[in-house]
Amino acid sequence: MPRVDFYLIGKPRFREQPLLLVCELTKRAFATQQPTLILARDHVQAEAIDELLWAFDEDAFIPHQLAGDDDDAATAVLIVPPGVDTPDRPLLINLRENCPDGRCERVLEVVAADPAERDGSRLRWREYQRRGFELHKNDM
Repeated sequence: MPRVDFYLIGKPRFREQPLLLVCELTKRAFATQQPTLILARDHVQAEAIDELLWAFDEDAFIPHQLAGDDDDAATAVLIVPPGVDTPDRPLLINLRENCPDGRCERVLEVVAADPAERDGSRLRWREYQRRGFELHKNDM
């Protein structure tokens, strides 16, 4: 059964910079050798994640790139802005307002502390539930 983990940001470290949690989750995924897609909301966010993955932990090296290149299949982590098609991967980190289409084993939903973000996450929770996903909530 596919699984969804919602990470609800509450800690000051992640409240100030929610994309740090995305980097931490990506680091964990890479350590377990899970090919990962990060579904960014827009091109600006995709570029911000790209830059932050290089700088957030000086001891970590996470091979990643913006999707849409010939090297996509060989890259562990693809950051996908809207409008770019990529093959499915087992793990998705979803930053978009909608549930992702496609097939995967696991989805990580990063939810900022903003009330509008929380409302959107409730709608996605119900949609994943309707689709038959196993659901989990993590307070961060």
